[in-house]
Amino acid sequence: MQYRNYIKLFSGILLSFLISTQVFAIDLPEYTTKVGDNVYSYGNPNMGYFSMFVVTKRGVAVFETVNTQHSQSMLAAIQEITDKPIRKVFHSHNHWDHSAGGKVFQDVGAKTIAHHQAYEWMVNNPHPDMSVPSKFWKGSRKNIKMGGTKIELHYLGMNHGLGMTVFVLPKERIAYIADLVTPNRVLFTIVPDFNIKPFVTTLKKIEKLNFDNAVYSHSHASPFEPKSWVTTTHEYVADIRNAIFEEFGNGTPFGQIPTTIDLPKYNGLAMYDEWLSMNVWRIMLDDVMGPFPWTPPQKYNRKKSLHKYGHHHYH
Repeated sequence: MQYRNYIKLFSGILLSFLISTQVFAIDLPEYTTKVGDNVYSYGNPNMGYFSMFVVTKRGVAVFETVNTQHSQSMLAAIQEITDKPIRKVFHSHNHWDHSAGGKVFQDVGAKTIAHHQAYEWMVNNPHPDMSVPSKFWKGSRKNIKMGGTKIELHYLGMNHGLGMTVFVLPKERIAYIADLVTPNRVLFTIVPDFNIKPFVTTLKKIEKLNFDNAVYSHSHASPFEPKSWVTTTHEYVADIRNAIFEEFGNGTPFGQIPTTIDLPKYNGLAMYDEWLSMNVWRIMLDDVMGPFPWTPPQKYNRKKSLHKYGHHHYH
């Protein structure tokens, strides 16, 4: 009986966590928002995810498939706006909660594209809702032109996940940024699969990219927010680190530091009370144990940066 009570308690805690973090799909309508000339966001903050798509003279480019349900409803939304074909679909990185659903667009003739690090992970970590991309690209930078629209692909090195790509439409001055920045919210729980130091370096590189506003894959503000959230995010990490070392100087026991730190500057951000101590733990452990995860720097042949693969699907 006691064992069953523990299971019920754990299940209740897990369910509350999933609801609060919006990890699983809730039956709420997603919607399209025009954010620029022929540029649209698609999603719902209550669902936890936003994608982006741009309509060009030659067809549609989509950024982030999320999952099959999301992709199917986004496909229908795109078809309400234009009858142009969907030609290219871009994955931001490897994680299942972003990279699933690609087969929806492959089935209508689109080529799905990911950075090669994400591609290799997706090949070796199949998921029933994830389809291997049609193509992968290598390197740190690639420009793709489609129907007069220029799309910049920026791989900024190790930061979060594998193959994380930031997409910029320079003429429209609009970016698509997944996971690295979440407007109006602290970092996600234990900051999973982030390497903190290069993460901050990446944010400073993003600040220099040619855009003013972005569609962020997760947002507790609105579907379309300014670049300034990038700055807020790396300042938040710096303020946590400074507070940690201040507590070291005060002689605060190591295990008490995460619950001792309070940063009133950020207490208006979503999940501040729930996740601040988790954020502190992760940043503190990175500083004490060393960075993780970590992989050696990659060398690329820029002359062969886009590679085509056949239609390999996992069902």
